[in-house]
Amino acid sequence: MLTLQDAKNRFSAVVEAALAGRPQEVSRRGKPAVVIVAAAEYARLVAGASARRESFADHLMAFPGLPEEETDRASAAPRDVAF
Repeated sequence: MLTLQDAKNRFSAVVEAALAGRPQEVSRRGKPAVVIVAAAEYARLVAGASARRESFADHLMAFPGLPEEETDRASAAPRDVAF
């Protein structure tokens, strides 16, 4: 893992390594911060994640809620309001 300062000083070498298929991990203040990968690898990762992701509507439809007949609903009617 490279420190941020090392990555700045050797940025061309970091990019070349990423393009060669070796992702470069960079830390900031001793903690992992970013990973530099080639654009083609990033596109492959994004496409793979998108292919496995269901739509938000499908996610909601899969909610394990109660059937309509078992759902308790308030039976109070709204009150009349005169203006």
